[in-house]
Amino acid sequence: MPRSSTPSGLPVADRPYTHEMVVVHRVFRRESALLPRMVRAVPDGESARAAQVSAYLTDYVLGLHHHHTLEDELIWPLLRARADDAEELVARMEEQHGRIDSTLEAVALWAPQWQRSADSVAGQELALALDEHRLALLDHLDDEERLVLPLVAEHLTVDEWDLVGRRGLENLPKDKVMFAIGAILEDATEDERAYFLGKAPLLGRLVWKLVGRRQYAAACHALRAPLSGEAGR
Repeated sequence: MPRSSTPSGLPVADRPYTHEMVVVHRVFRRESALLPRMVRAVPDGESARAAQVSAYLTDYVLGLHHHHTLEDELIWPLLRARADDAEELVARMEEQHGRIDSTLEAVALWAPQWQRSADSVAGQELALALDEHRLALLDHLDDEERLVLPLVAEHLTVDEWDLVGRRGLENLPKDKVMFAIGAILEDATEDERAYFLGKAPLLGRLVWKLVGRRQYAAACHALRAPLSGEAGR
């Protein structure tokens, strides 16, 4: 059985552990659902809160763009070269990346205006743009997990797959590392948490346990606490 799928849910040595991508995708699924809710929960004119949400929106967009760039550069060319039936599928993935980029252009159109003023009209337009973005994103993630990851497990080596994860971490700002770890671990199972933490160096695991876990919880509370009062909006 390939490294990406074992009876215990843990990787084996000879094939890429593509389930990593499923866990990472959960972050984008969760945050793309939370962001329009966060925008709608900001009262008209409360620019300080709008700036806080906008900063997180910027981080989300940069993270998603980097994730897709890694796929464009490190996965699609290898599948095209090695999998006989991959051309149409890879073209579909690239088209979906373009569609997602188009939805983010609409987000970028409204986000600066809303960030400056927390104007309710701009906020509603931004939230609607984020709703549309999420629809396009979910279509892509579903297709990628169902159709692409099996090809990755068959046609990429472990080293080639692991390079995708390493490159993802290399470009992550140091002050975002603990938040990124927390975002991945938040919805992970016990086995998934053990796997991802096991890949971290000992110092990183200690920092997460002593500091990072609390920092992540505090950041999530600051971002999400207003959603507890969103009923009826």
